[in-house]
Amino acid sequence: MKSRLVVILAVALALAAVVVAGSKLIKFAGTTAPVAHAGLPADFAAYLGVFETGVPPGFGPVTQFAQVAGRQPNLVGYYSGWPEPFNTSWADMLRSHRATPFVQIDPTDASVAALANGTYDLYLRSYADSVRAFGHAVVLGFGHEMNAPWYSWGYGHVSPATFVAAWRHLVTLFHQQGADNVTWLWTLQADEPGKTGPIESWWPGSQYVTWVGIDGYYYTSSDTFSSVFGTTITQVRRFTNKPVLLSEAAVAPAAGQFVKIQDLFRGMTRDRTLGVVWFDVDQHGPSNGGPSRQDWRIEDSRYAKGAFKLGVEENLTPFPLPASS
Repeated sequence: MKSRLVVILAVALALAAVVVAGSKLIKFAGTTAPVAHAGLPADFAAYLGVFETGVPPGFGPVTQFAQVAGRQPNLVGYYSGWPEPFNTSWADMLRSHRATPFVQIDPTDASVAALANGTYDLYLRSYADSVRAFGHAVVLGFGHEMNAPWYSWGYGHVSPATFVAAWRHLVTLFHQQGADNVTWLWTLQADEPGKTGPIESWWPGSQYVTWVGIDGYYYTSSDTFSSVFGTTITQVRRFTNKPVLLSEAAVAPAAGQFVKIQDLFRGMTRDRTLGVVWFDVDQHGPSNGGPSRQDWRIEDSRYAKGAFKLGVEENLTPFPLPASS
């Protein structure tokens, strides 16, 4: 009887070990490679970023921008459509130029509710695995300007609760895949009364966000840092102390670039933000209209060039760029 009990106990312990091992395999399925750890310091006024037409795949426009700005950007951004893979070759090229990739993943052709319930997990795991394999710091956003009505994933189209569920699912999945080299940027449109929704309702929680991004533009001569960004920064700091990055910004020629670009940089440092990502794109054309459709580039205006270089020199702090190898 005693030997039979011993055998039964041994079998029970073996089965328990198999169950525990199996649960661990299920929990960490897909994480065969080591977890990638890489972060970015949250230093004030340390980041200069840029969005450029044709980037990726090229880097030439960034080089031209750097020459005018007098500083090599340490963030270079692009908008990734659904379901584009992570552009590893471009990320490698950015690293060779000592810059960090900044990618806004936008679910234009996807259902935010379906993302939240796991429908797109195969794609997202593949994306996360590529980011993990890259191994260096990556800034990722998802569904930028969700508090505004002009995108399919935003205000009036998707409920804040659904967006929050999708954001949390996305971040959790990346952690499960070992992609802990992501700086998660939760990106708002700067508050526009009568247009944008209440921003706190879209907040997924501090454990799911690394930095807060705010997108805003100077359209007219009456615009100031306070009127464009100030209200939103104040609102954000009521519910989180996460660092703030001006994640998409520019000053239109109609606003008076020489004065207002300097106002942008001074406001950036005064409000102790991480830095600014300049939207260096020409959106002006015969078929375009309205204040949002202007030439935002600094390269073709001597006033913009002078003001921008001065703003960089006076307000951005020296920041070591990522190593090139």
